[in-house]
Amino acid sequence: MAVWSARRSRRPADAPSRRGAARPGGTPLPDSSLPATTGWLVRGKDGRLTAYAPVDGAVLRWTEQHPGGPGWTGPETIPAPGIEPHLSIAQGADGYVHLVGLRRSRLADGTPATDVVFALQYQSGLAVRDWAVVGNPYPDDPEHAARIGTPAAVVDSEGSLHVFVRNVGGGICGRSSVPSGKWNKWADLKGSGITGPIRASITPEGLMELVAPAEDRVLRWTQETKGVKFQRAEDVPARPEAGSLSSENTGPGRLTHYWHDADDGTVRAWRPDAKAPAVLGTGAGTGPVALLRTAVDGHDCTIMARRDAATGRPALAAYPTEDEALGATWTLTGDPCVGAPALALDGRGRVVMAAFAPDGTLRIARQKPEPGLALEAWTSA
Repeated sequence: MAVWSARRSRRPADAPSRRGAARPGGTPLPDSSLPATTGWLVRGKDGRLTAYAPVDGAVLRWTEQHPGGPGWTGPETIPAPGIEPHLSIAQGADGYVHLVGLRRSRLADGTPATDVVFALQYQSGLAVRDWAVVGNPYPDDPEHAARIGTPAAVVDSEGSLHVFVRNVGGGICGRSSVPSGKWNKWADLKGSGITGPIRASITPEGLMELVAPAEDRVLRWTQETKGVKFQRAEDVPARPEAGSLSSENTGPGRLTHYWHDADDGTVRAWRPDAKAPAVLGTGAGTGPVALLRTAVDGHDCTIMARRDAATGRPALAAYPTEDEALGATWTLTGDPCVGAPALALDGRGRVVMAAFAPDGTLRIARQKPEPGLALEAWTSA
């Protein structure tokens, strides 16, 4: 995820750029043109939440002291020299957290080098392993390598990490690890016209799916069975905002994909059994929609959070899972934020909404211990 929000641009939303930065508790430097992402608030196997924020040359980390709070440690600094302040964060069933980013550096002879890299955290609050190099699809062409997009990552049911990038042709290239820790070669998954970050997801049945934005459609790649190659699926006619795709498991073997419409900024939702994307509420948002499927008053609900385009404040909405016809109402909460908010369940099963203030402070709001989805007052971690 990128802490600082993106400026609108005609180029791909994840194209190489100058990096923004922030000081913990200080005033942020100018915004990065890299897009915001969500998914940066993660619950570990011990029930504690961890928040991650990439800044220039480092990743900041906050960790709950106890499951369900209230205290936090951090921000701790994880050195990340040369890495763009944009992370894809993937967690496997074992609870291990993979931080995946794009590192730009120079070789001894001055030649620029661009590599997908990742760091692994085994347990909440413990040290993160050194950054490991995955490489790029163009090892013999530094100029092409410099033009790849920010990575998307997912961990499969076997615990293997898969990474995907937009290639110079506007399609997708991917590389996968195997249980032994070795990596397969980069594969060209084809496609064209991608305008922003890729979204990689996995169903409870272990099938991976990729979606990517284009000017007038959402591109899709799916698997028929585990372990087989990706195949191009039917595109979704739409006009997605380039940096706004997100996905959530909403049923057996089913993912629902969400994005902000490029024309009016409303949230759209779609899955393969839908005739057309559904509109969820009014008003415009920016960046991706944070998603969380959980029970509210005994009902299966999908919780959504976004940054409001008009006020810059976090906004929250919920609706019965896969019943988009009922619509959703967006409620503003808290003070203006930067980037995209995040959602998670804490160790007590409460919905937690998190966002970064403009000064880099991590802000937290938890679900009240009462019926419904009301949040307690926002606090600083």
